[in-house]
Amino acid sequence: MRYRPCAITVTQLPETLNVKQARVFFMELESRMNIDRPCVVIDCSKVHQMDRFAMHLLLCCLEEAIKRDGDVKLANLSADALDALKMMRVDRLFEIYATESEAVNSFYRPRSERTAYGRMPRGADRVSENAA
Repeated sequence: MRYRPCAITVTQLPETLNVKQARVFFMELESRMNIDRPCVVIDCSKVHQMDRFAMHLLLCCLEEAIKRDGDVKLANLSADALDALKMMRVDRLFEIYATESEAVNSFYRPRSERTAYGRMPRGADRVSENAA
């Protein structure tokens, strides 16, 4: 039996974020998360460097998803962005995938087949290799 979430939302994190852009991004994503158990994939392919402001935005998105018993997963992180997340230890809070399709497909596996919450899935270490 396969696990079927209600809906999977895939969204692209902008390359640069100012306060207004971040607020718009968060409000749009929050409106799509007004369901039970939201499943969100944030594609970070345009982000070359992850600053504290972007990390805070990701944490806010995760907080909103968790409030609704959902999850947020990251995909397509550059090596620099992944290093920044690791330095701030934010990487432990997200499942990080090399591609968007891997992140989306991970929602279709039962929790027992996935890694424990807050851990990177097997092969995620290759994200930094592929991004270089």
